[in-house]
Amino acid sequence: MKKKFIILFIFIITILTGCSNNKKVSNKDFEKLSIEEKVNYKMDNLSIDEKIAQMLIVYYIGDEYDENLSNIIKEVKPGGFILMSDNITTYDRTLNFVKGMQNDSDIPMIISTDEEGGSVQRIKGIRDISVTDIPYMYYLGQTKDKNLAYKVGEIIANELRTIGVNLTYAPVMDIYSNPNNTVIGKRSFGSDPNTVYDMATSLRNGIEDNLVNTCIKHFPGHGDTETDSHFETPIINKTLDELENSDLLPFIKSINDTNMIMVGHIALPKITNSSIPASLSKEIVTDLLKNKYNYKGLVITDALNMRSLTDNYSDKEIYTMAINAGVDLLLMPNGSKNAIKYIKEAIDDEEIDINTINESVRKILTYKYSNIKENYLDKSYLNKSEYSNVLNQIIINEN
Repeated sequence: MKKKFIILFIFIITILTGCSNNKKVSNKDFEKLSIEEKVNYKMDNLSIDEKIAQMLIVYYIGDEYDENLSNIIKEVKPGGFILMSDNITTYDRTLNFVKGMQNDSDIPMIISTDEEGGSVQRIKGIRDISVTDIPYMYYLGQTKDKNLAYKVGEIIANELRTIGVNLTYAPVMDIYSNPNNTVIGKRSFGSDPNTVYDMATSLRNGIEDNLVNTCIKHFPGHGDTETDSHFETPIINKTLDELENSDLLPFIKSINDTNMIMVGHIALPKITNSSIPASLSKEIVTDLLKNKYNYKGLVITDALNMRSLTDNYSDKEIYTMAINAGVDLLLMPNGSKNAIKYIKEAIDDEEIDINTINESVRKILTYKYSNIKENYLDKSYLNKSEYSNVLNQIIINEN
């Protein structure tokens, strides 16, 4: 009888322990958990729809945090948002836009934008307060001054924090190796791979040390192209050996100390034996980046609404191929609800393994609870007078 009681007791404890994973905890108690405990708790309590949503970095046309967007954040629960020019008008309106999303999200959101300098400075859309004008990275690269690059990174981070941005898709680590390249050009730090790596890394450190996360781009290198992937697929006819001595070098040297890499929509037929863009290619994302170079961080696509993809693949094909390639985050899918629907269909049809989703979501949640903090700065950090002392050291020579 005593033996039966012990067996029954163990059985009851086992059941209770199994159920405890799904026990709801208060926000106060949740904050006391370790990062691993937070991730485990969320993984146990998120539905499949909510897990897929964590893989989406969405966009929205409009500068007001209206009821429609609020409902998307509350119901769909996307993992992140990219601020584009449509979203940035006045300072207060932009700040309220971001704070509205974070307040309506149970899990911290990745609030991202493209803030590189030169022609890619989204924050310059703020029209009621003067914002610092950062020169093209090409001119910064010509100084070869790593300390100066670090200080420029500080400026970028400080200004982004005034509107609640916690991730910038920068720095560009592409090599400016093709003078006919119109999409990268002076966005690059230059034509020497080591200079690009040194300067981009110093800029990245300046940004990250000031509490904004970074994403290096566009793996495996967009510098030696003449085609703009916004409109059609660029093709790089280089072998892997050639790439490893040029375009890939800054990325390879960054593998162990970067949390996120963006993969471009670039075809590399001498590596993949196909015209499939790198962002959708298992050979590039998993076999090369993850396995050969042992990259453990997050992989994000370039924007999925570019014509290099949409002219050649259906939405469902794009999401399915990207996830199977090894991508963790899908940037700018065509409608968050449709994206979730298509990805769920692919899971049901056994075109995507649910374990692949779970692995990505676990990485995303770990990244969020490790790297996303509420680090707002007030608007006095925009265009501070001392910033000009830093930027005046960059000589802009158009010759």
